[in-house]
Amino acid sequence: MAGALRTIARTKLRIGMIPADGVGREVLPAARAALEALGSSIPKTEFLDLDAGFEYFTKKGVALPEETVSAMKNDLDCALFGAVSSPSHRVVGYSSPIVALRKAMDLYSNIRPVKSVSKTPGERPSIDMVIVRENTECLYIKEETMSLGPNGKEARATRLITERASRRIGQMAFETALARGSSSLLTIVHKSNVLSVTDGLFRETVRGVPALPGVDGKYDAIKVEEQLVDSMVYRMFREPQVFDVAVAPNMYGDIISDAAAALVGSLGLVPSVNAGDTFVMGEPVHGSAPDIVGRGIANPLAAIRSAALMLVHLGYDGPAKKLDEAVDSVLRRGDVLTPDLGGSCTTDQVTAAVLKEL
Repeated sequence: MAGALRTIARTKLRIGMIPADGVGREVLPAARAALEALGSSIPKTEFLDLDAGFEYFTKKGVALPEETVSAMKNDLDCALFGAVSSPSHRVVGYSSPIVALRKAMDLYSNIRPVKSVSKTPGERPSIDMVIVRENTECLYIKEETMSLGPNGKEARATRLITERASRRIGQMAFETALARGSSSLLTIVHKSNVLSVTDGLFRETVRGVPALPGVDGKYDAIKVEEQLVDSMVYRMFREPQVFDVAVAPNMYGDIISDAAAALVGSLGLVPSVNAGDTFVMGEPVHGSAPDIVGRGIANPLAAIRSAALMLVHLGYDGPAKKLDEAVDSVLRRGDVLTPDLGGSCTTDQVTAAVLKEL
């Protein structure tokens, strides 16, 4: 489990910085500044700038250079990824670098907390859920074919669900629920009433995690329920407060976490980490936002929260809490916000407000 990262003693924290495309280049400096502002509460930080992305592909012909993967495998403790501008049309030779990175580093879980900020410090937020998304399979294995048939062109995509991946993400989900309290609720999201083989395997495997050898009743207090993915979206908008931890196959997890972001005001607030057993990479959930690139108004808060989440997975809970509380204070005040939250401030102004709180 990724929790093994928490036991490593470090005198130095070596962090890869992969801004990639669009506003990734504008929000990652905010995350770096926030980490640097923590000072001696974390080990001395060293940052290594790394290349990836569609813009890099247009210049060099490769979206994920081998040097980037090699550095992450051999030289770094963790990384932060900005955003990628994968085109919606097919580009010969191009494949999403973030998908490739997740596979290359075996970052099998994508953990996305969605949490509202209460008006009073210490008050329970009205929305406080974590979406645990399987990160390596489903339709995102990108095996697609095109052929001619009696009805013209026929496009097919292969969907892969394996017992191993479903077990690993199930274990991560149960551990996430356990960390939030022994009486947590875990919701398994699927569509096995239609996809009885693939989603059926996912559902059955996750349900079987508490019975695995060595678990010994560890998860007995965690309540488990199921939700069909379409009704999950409906319930999230009607009664988001009922959800605690949700676990889903790759594509469903991607969709419901973006939808959940609307409940807290903006994609610019929602962080994530890509976590495996030996590496963790923070990544804001928002995309590259080409419509606002270069205008200096991208929301840096999701990137800062992603840095905090990365620290949690490395075992630095106290410093991570400082970052989260600084962001909460800025949101609670409400006078320094980017346009996506109804404000008129710049990325730099919001970053400065967070640093002041720190």
